Amino acid sequence: MLPSLYVAASMPHYVDTKIIDEDVEAIDFNIDADIIGVSFMTYNAPRAYEIGDRFRAKGKKVIFGGYHPTFMPEEAIRHADSVCLGEAELNLPKMMEDFRANRLKPFYQSELVNLDNLPELNRSLIQKKAYFISNVLQATRGCHNHCTFCSVAPFNRYKIRTRPIGKVLEELKSLGRYILFMDDNITLNREYAKELFKQMIPLKKKWFSQCGVGIAEDDELLHLAAKSGCQGLFIGFESLSQQSLSAWKKECNRKRDYLEIVRKIHSKGIAICAAFVFGCDEDGPDVFAQTLDFLLEANIETLQSTRLTPFPGTPLFNKMKKDGRLFDKDWSHYDFFHVVYQPLNMDIEILDYGTAWVQKEFYSYRNIIRRVTKSTRYLNPDTIIRAILPINLGYRYKLSSYGALNLGQSFHPERF
Repeated sequence: MLPSLYVAASMPHYVDTKIIDEDVEAIDFNIDADIIGVSFMTYNAPRAYEIGDRFRAKGKKVIFGGYHPTFMPEEAIRHADSVCLGEAELNLPKMMEDFRANRLKPFYQSELVNLDNLPELNRSLIQKKAYFISNVLQATRGCHNHCTFCSVAPFNRYKIRTRPIGKVLEELKSLGRYILFMDDNITLNREYAKELFKQMIPLKKKWFSQCGVGIAEDDELLHLAAKSGCQGLFIGFESLSQQSLSAWKKECNRKRDYLEIVRKIHSKGIAICAAFVFGCDEDGPDVFAQTLDFLLEANIETLQSTRLTPFPGTPLFNKMKKDGRLFDKDWSHYDFFHVVYQPLNMDIEILDYGTAWVQKEFYSYRNIIRRVTKSTRYLNPDTIIRAILPINLGYRYKLSSYGALNLGQSFHPERF
């Protein structure tokens, strides 16, 4: 949603833009438009290519943008007339000018955008009621860490950028009470985050975002996050194994007491959505039961557990491709719900079933009731009712629709 709004805001004044989110509404392939833009991730590349081909067959010009076409431009251009490499804000005006002059080039790439000058968003272009939270914005972009499985950092050229705090506050004032910061790591620049949170306090917002485990190491930062209205954080724990964290170059997580980190964050009334990745070369079949034990002991409120997925553009992808370990080239399977490479210390089926087993156990009705009940000791009831309970039930429904709950029955942890 937010990237599409920035794309629309980056268009020259003479361009009328319509945003269509296929998760919300169907595409009208007979739409009266001069140029079609499609932004997509790796897992929906096949669908994006189908869309591009259908529109081009009708004589429409098609441009692609987003993570996958940025990292796989030679593949993407076979289904489009032009590809935006990286961010849209500086590329799109040039692309529109060249389109009008009938000289559209195959590829456009610009420098990283200065966040001081981001265009104002026209939020009337989206169907706000179709989203869980429509009050979304960014204070920062990018990441300077070098985690081998992450495509965010290379897309942003391993840099973290910040918006002027005054402009963030101005945008916040125009939004509702419940806010979602779509930042890759809102506390990566700690001094910036502290000042932002300080100035947010009078606004009395309730907000959610994503950050690293380091927030719990800085008492002032954590206090200010809570004081400014933080209700929940998506945190990439990734693994309990020090060997796995080292292999992924997730140095910011190494030698950390995860239980103490969770305790400190909970003590401030902040819920946690924990991200864990299964399938590192150092993982064995016992990783699943160990991780579930931690999740239940820590009373993690929500969980995103995924199979390791080597996305194009990442060091992990390049190494696995070089080593001949990628056996599945169907991009639609690069969705965290499929195993697309050969693990080292477990069978493909064990990785697949074990991940599903953790999901099945964590999102059982018994465990949902258990952790929601425990969370009443430290979370605001409003947060539980508006966020924690709906997210748990939503994840359970999604996993059930994907067949994960049934798949998890094929894993038997007692064998390991």
